[in-house]
Amino acid sequence: MRYLLDNFAEIRGYTGEHLSLALVPLLLGLAISIPAGAVAHRYGWLRRITVTVAGIAYTIPSLALFVILPPLLGISTIDPLNVIVALTIYSVALLIVAVPAALDTVPAEVLDAADAIGYGPVRRILTVEFPLALPVFIANLRVVAVTNISMVTVGALIGVGGLGKLFTQGYQRDYPDEIVAGIIVVLVLALALDRVIYLLGVLATPWLRGGRTRRIRRPAETPLTDVTLTKGTTPAKGAGA
Repeated sequence: MRYLLDNFAEIRGYTGEHLSLALVPLLLGLAISIPAGAVAHRYGWLRRITVTVAGIAYTIPSLALFVILPPLLGISTIDPLNVIVALTIYSVALLIVAVPAALDTVPAEVLDAADAIGYGPVRRILTVEFPLALPVFIANLRVVAVTNISMVTVGALIGVGGLGKLFTQGYQRDYPDEIVAGIIVVLVLALALDRVIYLLGVLATPWLRGGRTRRIRRPAETPLTDVTLTKGTTPAKGAGA
């Protein structure tokens, strides 16, 4: 903690850089995977191909991808674009599988009702299917966001900034306090981003916040006590009236 306080300004700069390197690929991944995943959900053969390709892409080691991409993109290895492109690939690989899985949770009767009132495919996916699939999709999005925060640290091994510098510098200087500070800040940043996405999901699904149903109380009925009424009999005098 002493290192954090003494080097707060420097760590704050690393944190901002780290956050941008994690969020830009996440936003790009969303822009690519949501429409692509929706199309894959409609066609079984395309979904199988998508899952296979995504699985292969995600198994590529991050450090190897950082080395392969620069010659293909014509950029320097230490260019931040290298990390952004690599993490975008990983984000798409996870989210493009999550989108169809989330859409699978929409009840079939809801889809039939949307078709019955004349919703086209695009309108149905935008106004019916995806809003109802949001809770499942948000859960997957939180995993991808936290994963990106963690993977950005690997970029420090190729000279790209971020909180990973605290790990490499701490190792080179044999200074464990710097490494511990990096771990703490990365953990706090991941938890904070996870919480923000969770709250955005809550705001985007207001129908789930009203889970409690109001119980309607019936007027209490006056019980018949100490009186047994049978057909053809009258209550005893003073027994109830």
